[in-house]
Amino acid sequence: MTDSPAPASPSPAPTTLGDLRATGATPVPVKAEIRANLLARLAAGEPTLPGMVGFEDTVLPEVERALIAGHDLVLLGERGQGKTRLIRTLVGLLDEWTPVLVGSELNEHPLAPISVWAHRQIAEHGDATPVGWLHRSERFGEKLATPDTSVGDLIGDVDPIKVAEGRTLGDPETVHYGLVPRTNRGVFSVNELPDLAERIQVALLNVLEERDIQIRGYRVRLPLDLLLVASANPEDYTNRGRIITPLKDRFGAEVRTHYPIELADEIRLLQQEAHTSWVGADGAVRAGDAALATPVIPAHLVEIVARFTRLVRESSHVDQRSGVSARFAIAGLETVAASAVRRAAVAGESRPVARVVDLPSIVPASRGKVEFADAGADPDDDRELELLEHLLRQATAQTFRARCAGLDLTGLQEHFTGGETVESGELVPAPALLGQLGTIPKLAELLGRLGVPEGDQSAEQAAAAVEFALEGLYLTRRLAKDTDGGRTVYGA
Repeated sequence: MTDSPAPASPSPAPTTLGDLRATGATPVPVKAEIRANLLARLAAGEPTLPGMVGFEDTVLPEVERALIAGHDLVLLGERGQGKTRLIRTLVGLLDEWTPVLVGSELNEHPLAPISVWAHRQIAEHGDATPVGWLHRSERFGEKLATPDTSVGDLIGDVDPIKVAEGRTLGDPETVHYGLVPRTNRGVFSVNELPDLAERIQVALLNVLEERDIQIRGYRVRLPLDLLLVASANPEDYTNRGRIITPLKDRFGAEVRTHYPIELADEIRLLQQEAHTSWVGADGAVRAGDAALATPVIPAHLVEIVARFTRLVRESSHVDQRSGVSARFAIAGLETVAASAVRRAAVAGESRPVARVVDLPSIVPASRGKVEFADAGADPDDDRELELLEHLLRQATAQTFRARCAGLDLTGLQEHFTGGETVESGELVPAPALLGQLGTIPKLAELLGRLGVPEGDQSAEQAAAAVEFALEGLYLTRRLAKDTDGGRTVYGA
């Protein structure tokens, strides 16, 4: 499966070889097809690989040059940098529909057959040979490399049933084709290439160099037409790592990926990828679930999660060779949304709005996504949790300074001068929080600073803004805070 959308147009009309010939169609190699569509998008000023955030000026130009040159390529980067997403997006550069011989295991073009079976079909049926149409979403194959991946999985193997039926071992029709030949005339991806055993890498080498396949010592001449793309961790993709040198040499281009460089790109990626709404694809929501299915995530909370992710990545306590995946931030924001929905369901809020009190739920949920460089051997060691909690507070403080710099919050502080306190918590509803504060000076200005539209200034939005201000005042040492489990009390 790919990220390619469903067919935007019906398949073309020709259903026989004769009809296809009458249209003047000619076979086009897959790399030429990709090149033509890529150049058309570039000329029209359209995004060439839509959905790739933060790669516009770095990774994408290198990928575009490789595709124009007709190179197979390998993407090098740490986990969670969007390598697989980028590879799947390449399918969008294929023609929407392409003709194939009906029944072909190799997606053969009716005007350029390559197998014994296809030649026999055309010889028997002539212009009446049935022709089908393959959508580009079905022209993608991928395999996650593991040490137990076999040649049969990728290339193919002799089918013992066909041999038992009387065919000889040297007969090409005894072959049960693997994933690579079955993706002929498409894009094939090998994820984590160095994890393949060396003999499997040798089999791929033959596909890259000769564009044919060898099975159990028999050379089956199949001029495969495909774009081969691989991904790997840079540490493994070296002559001293787990990649054989000849295979490394056959890829036409190596492209280094990276995590979002700018904070704005990190935020944009979160907004694009995180699923914080549970409305169906057709807009349908089960009766009674409409309000809870669309929680509001204020912009300042998205920024905190983005800053938190960047701080974790940059921490000297985190294994830099492993990296911190973009999925760390995505799962974190989704957890914040779920915490807000849980509170709304329990406390009866009319609309779930995420608040600062929902942020601590990220830490235990995301702990398993981080590999620490100095992890202790004691399984009860809580240093990792303490580090993540510290970095989360740091991200909150940075966001507060960035968004509320110069904002006069003395009116809010003055509420606590007489010894009053304000209690919050993960299950404290918005009206209960606001009711403890009474009239809040300059609330409209605070909401404006946090990007809340004038028509959307509900009690839940106000509570989210006020709680962020209270937390910011605490982190800048202008208020005190006491936390006990899910209960938080702010005071002077």
